[in-house]
Amino acid sequence: MRPVFRVVRALLPLVFGVLLLAGPAQAQKQKTKSKGGASASYPAAEGFDAAGSDAKAVAIADRVMREMGGYENWKNARYFAWSFFGGQYQIWDKYTGDFHWEKDTLVANYNLNTKQGRVYSRGQDISASPTGQKVLDRMNGIWINNSYWLLMPFKLKDSGVTLTHKGDGKTMDGAAADVLQMTFKNVGVTPQNRYEVLVNRATGLVEEWAYFANATDPQPAFRRRWNEYRKHGNLLLASGRSDATKPSSLDNIAQLQTIPAGVMTSTTPVAKLK
Repeated sequence: MRPVFRVVRALLPLVFGVLLLAGPAQAQKQKTKSKGGASASYPAAEGFDAAGSDAKAVAIADRVMREMGGYENWKNARYFAWSFFGGQYQIWDKYTGDFHWEKDTLVANYNLNTKQGRVYSRGQDISASPTGQKVLDRMNGIWINNSYWLLMPFKLKDSGVTLTHKGDGKTMDGAAADVLQMTFKNVGVTPQNRYEVLVNRATGLVEEWAYFANATDPQPAFRRRWNEYRKHGNLLLASGRSDATKPSSLDNIAQLQTIPAGVMTSTTPVAKLK
């Protein structure tokens, strides 16, 4: 089993040394509070730092949500599937918290609410082995990280987030943008992080983001595009994650309300959802 776990142990470094915090909470568990009319804004999650955030940044976040499909469509969206860097494929049931994850011959079926699950290698249950336990121990962190790389623009008003407008900017491709800053209070696994999120002024869509390992760092650990939007279900989702020199993307993105029976409990890799 040791060779199998070497694959898993390499997963988190594949995300460029980052374990992103404040991953999407299960929709049915998240309490919200509304500020203003539903047509103008979407409800901030309980614990969003409204006092520390500024009105312009919040208004831009509201526009981002509208342009990506709107809060109701985000709230009602159920299954998200995508391939992440390094060959990981996963399906998340936002209603139940079930998470199906695959890499090579490894499969994990895990619930994000109960923190319970099973791990399989070539269809054989290895949950009780040291390898299986190590995989299960990493499942919540893998979901936090991988789902944030897919869904970050929907998380601008999450619990613990302080959102501020840092002024005018330009994307790597020269588009005029508003620069939003995200910092965090007492949430996630890396609350010391900071993000800059560039919102294209013409389209209202997130087009670029930068990650700072520590909020005080003068330069980001990376700056990447957030582009190549396509409609999936009722939402716009972006696949492009290229930096200034190297193409990169998330693949096999799908957003569905129903999926074939048995997918979330399969003990072997499944056909990619479309």
